[in-house]
Amino acid sequence: TQLLKQKLQIPLMTKRSKKIPQIAVGLNKGHRVTPYKSPRERPARRKGKLNKRVKHIRDLIREVVGLSPYEKRCVELLKVQRDKRALKFVKRRLGTHRRAKKKREEMTLIIREARKQQQKQE
Repeated sequence: TQLLKQKLQIPLMTKRSKKIPQIAVGLNKGHRVTPYKSPRERPARRKGKLNKRVKHIRDLIREVVGLSPYEKRCVELLKVQRDKRALKFVKRRLGTHRRAKKKREEMTLIIREARKQQQKQE
């Protein structure tokens, strides 16, 4: 056992005050290296993120122009509690399920806002 203990004397590497053995087996096996510091976020990851200026411009355009014909039909379907039919309709127009769900939510928010404005006027 004495010889075995001597053979198992493994050199230790220091890693920020923690002593980690450089061993070939076990949970902490493998060659020890410095931890990877992730670089700054790439510009491609920010693509499509909505900022305040763009949101304001889109809201202004929506206010001036109004809804497109397919959006009006979607609103009508939602008003008569045909949520699933509205989703199917919008999915055919936009192409993907995810976009359709997002558009349906947007249309329900528009309906909600319109109802709030009606209640304020009364």
